[in-house]
Amino acid sequence: MNRQQPVASAAAISDGRFVEIGDTETVLRHKTADSILIDLGGRTVIPGLNDSHIHLIRGGLNYNLELRWEGVPSLADALRMLRQQAERTPHPQWVRVVGGWTEFQFAERRMPTLEEINAAAPDTPVFILHLYDRALLNAAALRAVGYTRDTPNPPGGEIQRDGAGNPTGMLIARPNAMILYATLAKGPTLPREHQVNSTRQFMRELNRLGVTSVIDAGGGFQNYPDDYAIVDQLAREGQLTVRIAYNLFTQRKGAELEDFQNWTKMVAPGQGDDYFRHNGAGEMLVFSAADFEDFLEPRPELAPNMEAELERVVRHLVEQRWPFRLHATYDESISRMLDVFEKVNRDTPFNGLHWMFDHAETITEKNIERVRALGGGIAIQHRMAFQGEYFIDRYGFEAARHTPPVARMLEMDVPVGGGTDATRVASYNPWTALYWLVSGCTVGGTRLYDAAGMLPRDTALELWTAGSAWFSGEQNKKGRIQAGQLADLAVLSADFFSIPQEDIKSLESVLTIVGGKVVHADGEFSSHGPAPIPVMPEWSPVRTVPGHYRPAKSSAAVMVPHACVGACGVHGHGHDKARLSSVPAANYSGFWGALGCSCFSF
Repeated sequence: MNRQQPVASAAAISDGRFVEIGDTETVLRHKTADSILIDLGGRTVIPGLNDSHIHLIRGGLNYNLELRWEGVPSLADALRMLRQQAERTPHPQWVRVVGGWTEFQFAERRMPTLEEINAAAPDTPVFILHLYDRALLNAAALRAVGYTRDTPNPPGGEIQRDGAGNPTGMLIARPNAMILYATLAKGPTLPREHQVNSTRQFMRELNRLGVTSVIDAGGGFQNYPDDYAIVDQLAREGQLTVRIAYNLFTQRKGAELEDFQNWTKMVAPGQGDDYFRHNGAGEMLVFSAADFEDFLEPRPELAPNMEAELERVVRHLVEQRWPFRLHATYDESISRMLDVFEKVNRDTPFNGLHWMFDHAETITEKNIERVRALGGGIAIQHRMAFQGEYFIDRYGFEAARHTPPVARMLEMDVPVGGGTDATRVASYNPWTALYWLVSGCTVGGTRLYDAAGMLPRDTALELWTAGSAWFSGEQNKKGRIQAGQLADLAVLSADFFSIPQEDIKSLESVLTIVGGKVVHADGEFSSHGPAPIPVMPEWSPVRTVPGHYRPAKSSAAVMVPHACVGACGVHGHGHDKARLSSVPAANYSGFWGALGCSCFSF
């Protein structure tokens, strides 16, 4: 990512920074008796990835509680994982699948049914969140949260009911996702010691994927400073393996200005160090400006009082020189928000203050120009990779081709950073996001963009490195492998620039370094890495499903059974039934056979 030196063969690191990059002979002149020399064997090295919009702090508190369906190739596999975890989970804990998946990733191309969830977990409460649109609860979870026929629907949400008026277990966001998150918040939490472990496990998983920095976008039910105590403790103890710049997200509807007035007295932007620092306000500034993207529902019309409420908060933030970010999906919302920003700017000039929109899926060229004129940036995420099919159903293929118009943003010289919006919507896997940027495809394989909407690989990678650094005001400090910058890097399992497009999704890091310190090492580099951290509690899903799905090495034989979602064409038996049973159906070579079903015959 250093345009003046795009390729090098060696790097020297000292005191947490790169001191020289170049040919091996030149760099080795820095070697002393105390130096650690690591031969990477010609592997591709990139700057550490930087997620410009993730919810790591909240996600870390709950990571050890959650069963992840990221990348799981079939619903049959997902239900098997659910059943196995339900058997391991003690009362009164829940099994939670909280985002990061979509029905289109499954070979079956459908959601689980409530009947399947109840069959997989008849006694243990189960909560499954799907994007911003719905949550599925089994009967045990309905009892745990106390939803009955007498429970009214909350504003902006629906408790689906059967003919007798009893809740079925399906919660629908119409279109406000608050019903989903408020229900999730009713579940048991981890004790502090386990929350510390959980946050460290999540960071280690991000390190495994090559992530070295993030910008935490706050979140609902994430109060400052209480819910930041764990990550603050880890920062003080030197145990952060991911650099975190954090934003503060208003928590009280109707008292948003008061929240920010209190916080601007408590903490200043940039306060902290290179591992943990404050980054300003957002992504929620006022609740009336929330336009959640639920493409199963019509676009929400923001409240008439939005402008007045937003102006009061933005005026205060600009006066205090606080950077800010704002969640915005639809161009119609962005137009109204920009009206507010331009009005405040006329009275109190932004004058170089970093501010940004998050998401901006349907932003138009006119509004991109308005963002540029005010010195703003746009943080984009791969939410369309998980919801593109729903968008196409509602708005059509032509509209989807420009959602979001990343290439046009770059042509118009607006700062753009890459991210995920994990963990409750899209996956935290940066390679899923980079695949989407490069291929123009959803995780379900639907092509969203034509050639003009796809990015070259080096451009996509720049959004995830130097591009994201702008969003925390650290563009001169990180994001490139060059002398003087923070020594954050990832050594890849394969060459991102030359492997087949589909293989991008399976990339990971075999060696991750943050500030010159090895935080993850695998394979031939394992001896350089830190010791594993035992997972707490012992029943945690992370013990058996440590993170994003990892395909078996011999994928050609393994992927065949995942396509066998129907009945066997020869004998009529149900493959799904076999794979969900206790028979050794997971032994693909022995049970299913190298070419598919073992009963295959001509």
